[in-house]
Amino acid sequence: MSLEFVSLETIQLIANKYGYLAIFLGIALENAGVPLPGETVTLVGGFLAGSGELLYRYVLSCAIIGAVFGDSCGYLLGKYGGWPLMLKLGQIFRIKEEKLIDAKNQFSKNAAKAVFFGRFITLLRIFAGPLAGIAQMPYWKFLLCNASGATIWALTMVSLSFFLGQVVPLEKLVSWVAQFGVAALVLVVAWILIPIWLESLKKGKENTG
Repeated sequence: MSLEFVSLETIQLIANKYGYLAIFLGIALENAGVPLPGETVTLVGGFLAGSGELLYRYVLSCAIIGAVFGDSCGYLLGKYGGWPLMLKLGQIFRIKEEKLIDAKNQFSKNAAKAVFFGRFITLLRIFAGPLAGIAQMPYWKFLLCNASGATIWALTMVSLSFFLGQVVPLEKLVSWVAQFGVAALVLVVAWILIPIWLESLKKGKENTG
């Protein structure tokens, strides 16, 4: 996810000036739950490595460590403060606590998949860590999914821009990755909502039958 007021040119300038620190912090903050363009930062890091301004192995290491560290911070925030916040938001939006508990239990069943695959999905990359903490996912299990998912995600993003960034404009590459993330989000939302909708239709027919 990328904030519209943070342009690609600005991200490139920051990455050029602060190098590996910018890559680590950008990814860490996004994965901790701050809506920063960590994915774009990663692609810019890979692009700079491909052009010889940074070293590939250091960019990759910063991306992996930043993702693992940030997601762990998000997990701790969710575990120790996320549920009370969810209850307050539920009161504001008039969502019954039972519904929130059902959603929490439903996420718990798919927490491992959400943490591992969530990095490739817009928005879920930001909220997977806090949600796993709220769901009280065991930390050892979270860390395993977090680290393995972060490694594959970082390797994919850094390598993609490292190799393709020299033949495909960076703007187009960033756009392609963003479109993939949004498409994945739409599929996930449909996968969650369609069964709920079908179940509600089924109950409606049983009540009227």
